[in-house]
Amino acid sequence: MGIIRRSFFFIAGTACGIYLAQNYDVPNIKKVVNDTLFTAKKVEEKYRKPKKPGGGEP
Repeated sequence: MGIIRRSFFFIAGTACGIYLAQNYDVPNIKKVVNDTLFTAKKVEEKYRKPKKPGGGEP
């Protein structure tokens, strides 16, 4: 009984995902994540503390 229940929810979720992707403007998650990481990297570089002159490592 467990495998039938799991299969039903998997198939129902897949069908809903296909319907949403075909009928609505769903954003490309990979592109959104890459843009967010790029922006975070730029902000980090902009506000990073400057390195100490003279080497700094012991």
